[in-house]
Amino acid sequence: MELVFNAGPVVKLVLLILVYFSLVSWAIIFYKVTIIQKAIKESDRFLDFFWEKKRFDLIGQGIKEFSSSPIANLFREGYHELLQLKKKGGDSAEPGDFSLQMDTTEIVGRALRRATTQETHRLEKYLTFLATTGSTAPFIGLFGTVWGIMNAFHGIGLTGSASLAVVAPGISEALIATAIGLAAAIPAVMGYNHFLNKVNILIGEMDNFSQEFLNIVERMERGK
Repeated sequence: MELVFNAGPVVKLVLLILVYFSLVSWAIIFYKVTIIQKAIKESDRFLDFFWEKKRFDLIGQGIKEFSSSPIANLFREGYHELLQLKKKGGDSAEPGDFSLQMDTTEIVGRALRRATTQETHRLEKYLTFLATTGSTAPFIGLFGTVWGIMNAFHGIGLTGSASLAVVAPGISEALIATAIGLAAAIPAVMGYNHFLNKVNILIGEMDNFSQEFLNIVERMERGK
């Protein structure tokens, strides 16, 4: 703390920026841990529920229990689209209604792709900030260090003394910026890589579920 308080105004500003990046990054990390873990657990539970019931109407009745599951949200969108098509098929066709000319599997597939995109954006929310912190914080800290060393050498030139007692305090004050920059960047990079891996796993599961859902819809259409 003594090094921080004795630093120059530019270095102090750099340290404040780095502290802000660090605090927000840790808040995002704790938030994403809760959100993604809940999404993974509820998705596993929903898949067991889905294959246990084996009927869309029964699954739709219990879908509210899996509100945090991206896969359950995919089913909700796909099932809603099926109900809309069934309702529309029972009504008289209106002129210019191009959806009636499309295949049911194609229409449901589009709804599932839209839902997958929305869920992907939701899962990846705030990860950009972690990536930005991990890539920029070391350079911001390095800027503070370079500026502090410049001031230290400027002071040496004014005093005309280059002893260790004169050089060491200024350099140590400058290096604190690099240390805090690394302290902010390392957890952000680790958190970003960890969450991105989990999100990619969930995206793969959503793609697999979408394909299974479309296969079921296609078999239903063939059985009519």
